[in-house]
Amino acid sequence: MKIAIRYYSKTRNTEKLAKAIAEETGVVAETVDVPLHGDVDILFLGSAVYAAGVDEKIKSFISGLDAGTVGRVVNFSTAALLPSTYSQVSKLLKAKNIELDTREFHCRGKFKFVHKDRPNDQDCTNVKHFARDILK
Repeated sequence: MKIAIRYYSKTRNTEKLAKAIAEETGVVAETVDVPLHGDVDILFLGSAVYAAGVDEKIKSFISGLDAGTVGRVVNFSTAALLPSTYSQVSKLLKAKNIELDTREFHCRGKFKFVHKDRPNDQDCTNVKHFARDILK
């Protein structure tokens, strides 16, 4: 099974989760600036909510994906206030005819004075368990 991890993170919150998934899976986490090479069975895709939406870099990355080379995408995200990026990522992937796993991981991310200790060690442990469950 070929696994890839891609993420976009302005504040390093989502990057922390990507690196935790990388530790669990043994796969290098790379930013969405690095294109996928070859077929991927599972793509862990990390994003965050910025001004109530996913960043243009995530939109651009998804628009460049090929349904013939990506088996399914697993969403993980951070946000200070909104629940997750799942619904936005889902719409973008649906337009590309790429499957999005119904399971997702989301946690709070620090922003200014809100959630200043997040994602924390427990969040990183939880995302590792999440990744392990996805790969079962």
